[in-house]
Amino acid sequence: MSAADTIFALASGRGRAGVAVIRVSGPAAVSVAVTLAGSCPPPRRAALRQLRQGPDNGLLDEGIIIYFQRPGSFTGEDVVEFHVHGGPAVVSAVLTAIGKVPGARLAEAGEFTRRAFDNGRLDLTAVEGLADLIAAETEAQRRQALRQARGELAAVYDGWRQRLVSALAYVEAGIDFSDEELPEDVAARARPEVDSLRLEIMQALSDERRGERLRDGFEIAILGEPNSGKSSLLNALAKRDVAIVSARAGTTRDALEVHLDLDGLPITLVDTAGLRDSGDEVESEGIRRAHARAEEADLRLVLIPADVWPALPAAVRPYAEGPGALLVVSKSDLLTVTPTGGVPAISVRTGQGLEALVATLCQRAESCLSGGEMAVITRQRHRQALMEAVDYLEAFLAARTKEIELQAEDLRLAARALGRVTGRVEVEDVLGAIFAEFCIGK
Repeated sequence: MSAADTIFALASGRGRAGVAVIRVSGPAAVSVAVTLAGSCPPPRRAALRQLRQGPDNGLLDEGIIIYFQRPGSFTGEDVVEFHVHGGPAVVSAVLTAIGKVPGARLAEAGEFTRRAFDNGRLDLTAVEGLADLIAAETEAQRRQALRQARGELAAVYDGWRQRLVSALAYVEAGIDFSDEELPEDVAARARPEVDSLRLEIMQALSDERRGERLRDGFEIAILGEPNSGKSSLLNALAKRDVAIVSARAGTTRDALEVHLDLDGLPITLVDTAGLRDSGDEVESEGIRRAHARAEEADLRLVLIPADVWPALPAAVRPYAEGPGALLVVSKSDLLTVTPTGGVPAISVRTGQGLEALVATLCQRAESCLSGGEMAVITRQRHRQALMEAVDYLEAFLAARTKEIELQAEDLRLAARALGRVTGRVEVEDVLGAIFAEFCIGK
């Protein structure tokens, strides 16, 4: 990849559509417009043009051209967009014609966004927010991603870093002007601000992974003994046949996932193998995976069949208590003892209790994913950087007798950790992974 290249790609979805958008970015973008349309319109003014290419000057299509002049474009370079008819043949012909313009080549995945980052149009959190916005499947995910893409996370991180740099200035003053008449222990002036910043970052870290959970989805593991109704419940909530339902015990051998949008919240339901002792090698592996998913899940939905209630089988007992558990009586149409203590009862056969159960699941997910304020951490990369910053801040606060140069280094390393979140410093090792999330054309 080279910034001297002019890149182009289909920016809209593939397949038949009313309109397709082809984006060109780079030093030859205007030349591409002139070659295909005869002229380039003024910046940010849509113009209807006939697109032609080839020795016979044959007509390719008639469409709209928009020119975005650098540095005010998405990439920070000259950008030209062709809005053409969305048929595959039209798109292919226009892309082929653009590829014949000297200096133009097809873009790689994420290359337009990479150029926006390299040219200072986006910081790294905004890049990640843009990727999340494209991938968002629920309203809550869309809101979080949009705030991040608009730079709200960057404002928080840059604010923290600026406060830290200001505190560092006091400490460095004691180094650079040690022979001057400065107030005694200038580093002490930085300590209250550093401690305040440490507390703010630690509060952000204590969010129970709210932002990451919203990105990935609130995971609910459906647990129970064989034939407790797990697969039937999964199918009922998904409103389609996802899992095989059979009276034969041990039908489910692996974890089955279904991604749902419940009231705008991303929910991942996981059907697991029935918990019991088994001599079957394959079923035993499924049960091992069920235990693993139970440990990882945000909520454990434990089913107790009506013909077993109110007994609590030993296999499910470890997962039936605590804030991350929800005990549910299944097959309620067979109940002989009415559940007490607020334990819900459901019947997939009659539909009894399913609507109330969905409301309960949404309430649990809402309380976990929504904290009223914007999540400051949406990826594990952010969390690791903040934990590293806190370690250096605590090292600075704990070492009053340490040489002032070493105290300053602690603050510099903390500032560097914060800078890595937004991409200010030392991010080359993570760029490839981040931009690989994008499709070609973005």
